[in-house]
Amino acid sequence: MITISKEDYLKAIAQAEAEGEAAIPATLAQVLSVTRPAVTAAVRRLAKDGLLRVAKDGGVRLTDQGREIAQRTIFRHHLIERMLIEIFGMPWYAVHDEAERLEHAVSPAFEKKLVEKLGDNDTCPHGNSFSLLSDAERRKRGLCLLNEAQAKKKYRINSVYERDRKLLEFLDQQGIRPGTHVSIQSQNYDSTVTLLIADQPVRLGLSAAKRIWVAGA
Repeated sequence: MITISKEDYLKAIAQAEAEGEAAIPATLAQVLSVTRPAVTAAVRRLAKDGLLRVAKDGGVRLTDQGREIAQRTIFRHHLIERMLIEIFGMPWYAVHDEAERLEHAVSPAFEKKLVEKLGDNDTCPHGNSFSLLSDAERRKRGLCLLNEAQAKKKYRINSVYERDRKLLEFLDQQGIRPGTHVSIQSQNYDSTVTLLIADQPVRLGLSAAKRIWVAGA
């Protein structure tokens, strides 16, 4: 039986893999706000169920079955985010937290209705795909992080890290969201990047810039 807890763990592991983080107990404990012993016990159960494998270095890897469950959970999460924006008009920076609470309550019948209403676009309001592309896969598609973008060139914001509400609110205040066109003015010595958005200068620190993927405009 796939419980809410199992879905949360599988999704967290898939997200860690996609974001280039080591899917180890310490990382999962931090992401899920649980204790290390709780993670160890959960990983043992998931491995017994054939949903993940534990590597010699202590990291975990999803099996095909585990990854499929994680992606279905993420797909429901994205559907709810789109519903909250497109139907209820919630701001894009607020829907991730709401979807975290609602994603497990979506029945197959309701999921089908949402797809009929919204379409089966696999990209969420933050620009991320439910298939969770790795850094390498994003780069193969011509994307780069904002802190790596070349000065004096134009880009389009492709996606942003969505699990930090304060970051999303900050980006919204600066006029930065998926689809926004920006012009890179300079990559600065202090690791900040200066860009123009609608002819207005914006200066971002490294912690924000390295969580934004861009594509050449």
